[in-house]
Amino acid sequence: MPVRTKAVASAALLTLGLTACGAEIAPAGDAATGSAHYPVTVDNCGTEVTYRTKPARTVSNDVGITELLLALGLADRMAGYVMPDDKGQVDKVAWKDGYQRTTWLSKQQITKEIVLEARADLVFAGWPYGFSEADGFTPQALAGLGIGSYVLTESCRSGKGQERGVMSPLEALYTDPANLGEIFDVRDRADELIAEFRTQVAAVPQPERRPRVFLYDSGEDKPYTSGKFAAPEEIITKAGGRNVMGDVADSWTTVGWESVVRCDPEVIVINNYGSPDAEAKRKFLKTFPPLAGVSAVRNDRIFVLDYVDLVESPRNPAAVTALAAYLRSVTTG
Repeated sequence: MPVRTKAVASAALLTLGLTACGAEIAPAGDAATGSAHYPVTVDNCGTEVTYRTKPARTVSNDVGITELLLALGLADRMAGYVMPDDKGQVDKVAWKDGYQRTTWLSKQQITKEIVLEARADLVFAGWPYGFSEADGFTPQALAGLGIGSYVLTESCRSGKGQERGVMSPLEALYTDPANLGEIFDVRDRADELIAEFRTQVAAVPQPERRPRVFLYDSGEDKPYTSGKFAAPEEIITKAGGRNVMGDVADSWTTVGWESVVRCDPEVIVINNYGSPDAEAKRKFLKTFPPLAGVSAVRNDRIFVLDYVDLVESPRNPAAVTALAAYLRSVTTG
C-alpha cells in the first residue's frame, strides 16, 4: 500500500558523507564493475549523489520500484526485491521474465538484515516505500554499512515538514529512469523508455470538460487519497479528469470526508490492493451515508485501478489510457 506514516522533511538525510560535489556512494560491490563511465553523479531528491561503480547487487522495495529496474533490463544487476504478494499480477507485464531472473527476497518489510544477507551494494526504495526513521532503515544508516541507496523521486521530501513531492508525478516517473540510466550505464535504454512513456501519455485525447475525480485508497473514519505529488494526480489529469484533491501539496495523504462531499466528485477511482479488496471498498463507498448524495456514488461511477498503476511505476502511462477511456464513456454516455 502507499505511505501510511508521514515523514520528516530533510534533504540532509540523504547526505552520506559530503564532498565538494555532494554525497559520495561507494557500493560494496566488486570494483571491477567500474568503467570509464564512472564515477557518475545524479541529483536525487535535491542532493548530488555520486556512484563510483556500476551497482551489481541491487535490492528494490515494492512493486513499482522493482518494475522500474526490470523495465530498464536490469534484472542481472539485482540481488532481489522485497514485495508483499497482494500488489497485483506480475506474470502479464512486458518485463515478466525479469521477475523470473531475480529473487523474491521477502514478502515482509524490508530490513537491514535482508539487504545484508543479499550482499546488496545498492538499495532502491522510497519514503516510506521502505525507508523509515522509525525502523532505522534510511540511506544514512545504509551508508554506515557500506551500502549505497537511491530514493524514489515520487517520495522525495519537499522540505515542508512532513510533506513529500518536489515535482509533478510524471516528471518524477521520467526522472528516475534517466537517473538510473546514468547509475547503471544504460542511458540509451532509459531514453527509449522515457520516450515510450511520453508518447503513450501524449496519445490520450483531452476532453472539452474535465469531470471531478476522487482517488480512494482506504480508510473509513477518514479517507486516504492522493494530493498533487502522488502518481494519481497526473494519471487523472492526463486521462481528462480533475483530481478534487489536487490542491493538497503532498503525495499520499489523509483528508476529511466533508471535503470529499463538498467537492462532489463525479467519478471515484479505487486503489485496489490487499484487504479490503476493491469490491469491499466499492460496497463501503455506496453504503456510507455521508456519500449518499455525491454524484459518483449516486450514478455508480466507480472505477478500479491496481496499486501498481497508481504509484510511480512503468504502468502509469497504461493507467492514464485506461482511465481516459472510462472517463470518456461516462461523460459522453
